[in-house]
Amino acid sequence: MATATALPSDYVQITTNPVTEPFWTAAREGRLVAPKCSACGHFRLPPTPYCPECQSTDVDWVELSGAATVYSFAVVHGFPGLPDVTLVPVVVDLPDAPGARLVSNIVDVDPEDVEIGQALTVDFHPITDGWMLPVFRLAPDEN
Repeated sequence: MATATALPSDYVQITTNPVTEPFWTAAREGRLVAPKCSACGHFRLPPTPYCPECQSTDVDWVELSGAATVYSFAVVHGFPGLPDVTLVPVVVDLPDAPGARLVSNIVDVDPEDVEIGQALTVDFHPITDGWMLPVFRLAPDEN
């Protein structure tokens, strides 16, 4: 079985705006952050211009530990132009940001070893233009 990987760096491009740039700037620095409403405390990912709970535009960016758990995942064998790539896209729960979920990839794992509820830890994969993409690995106690 092939080991799950991230897409090659030149296949991933991002566009930032004032709402998302703090997330990407932190990732470039090797930190995982989430926006938290300053008014009601609701976490929101992906970042939005206003809180979906109270509509406030006030936000604090909270640094997270990088711990996560698998909420859902898929296994993708092949990608256009990269038939030998195996990807494990994942939706993760972030215990430091209750209610927030992030879509990413699990890397360096046999896809058959991935399970719902499994503990993960964040890592960062280089992509175009010097940006870093948050990806996840099995937590050390899961290996």
